[in-house]
This record gives sequence, structure tokens and C-alpha cells, in this order.
Amino acid sequence: MTSLFKRLLPVWIALLALSGPAVAAPATLDELLARPAAPPGVVFEIVDRDPGALAVALPWVKQASQRLKARHPGLPMALVTHGNEMFALQTGQRAGNEAIHQIAQSLSHDDGIPVHVCETYAGRRGLAAEDFPAYIDVAPTGPTQIRNYEALDYVRLVVPRSAVLKAR
Repeated sequence: MTSLFKRLLPVWIALLALSGPAVAAPATLDELLARPAAPPGVVFEIVDRDPGALAVALPWVKQASQRLKARHPGLPMALVTHGNEMFALQTGQRAGNEAIHQIAQSLSHDDGIPVHVCETYAGRRGLAAEDFPAYIDVAPTGPTQIRNYEALDYVRLVVPRSAVLKAR
């Protein structure tokens, strides 16, 4: 019996793995633009170790969102930023990051794209929701916020890291 169990164990593990929920790989902008029909929504994800990443990432998101809306009018979108870059969006950092704040505010107010930061990560640095401006939504956790959008069938679009965007 033990020998049969040992031989069938890999088969059972494979069957369990195949029966679990599939996790879709993030889409690329080109893939989304090539789709004949719009997805239910798109959630942009920014996570970078570079504290200055939003200087290149937010313009990329702005341009990508405009291209997506031109291709799929009315497409709902959201943005979640949950790495070191998110700290540039603090109210107290606006003076040194005016362009970043203007784009984030424009995405939120003009384009209807909610901009979320991670409260858990902010809390590790002693920051609270009140440390971010009103046009920034402080979500309990960035990854959970992304999963919530994915539960609504939004497609996750990972924004290229700042080093990649700067090299273009």
C-alpha cells in the first residue's frame, strides 16, 4: 500500500495543482491594445525600489491610459502604487514632487482613475492615511487592492520599472 501511495502521490499533487484557481500573468500594454474587445477593467501596478520612480512611471500610466481609452472608450481603470515610490505622494513631499502630484491628481480627478497607495507599507514608516492628499486613496494593502480589482475581472498591467523606462 505504501509503495502504491508513493507512486501515485505525484499524480495527486499534479491534479490538485491543475484544479486550483489559475493566476493569470499580467498583460502588456500592447496585448491590451490589440484586443478586439475591452476587458472589464485595467489595474496598473507600480512597485519599485526607486523612490523617484513615479517621475517616469506616472507619465507612462497617463499615456497608457489615454491610449487604452482611445482604443476602448469607457474602459474603467485604477492605479495601485505600493513600493518605495509611493512615498513621493505624501502631502509633505509635494513641494519636491510637484509634477508627480499634478499627474496623480489629474489621473484621479480628470481621468477618473483612482490612485491607491498601501497603508500597511506607509504604516511601517510611521505614516497614516492623513499623510496623503485627498486625491490619493490609502488602501489597507496594495496587493489586496489589486486582488480586489482582479476579482472584478480587471486585467493587471504592471508598469515597467523606472530603470527600464529611463533607458527608453
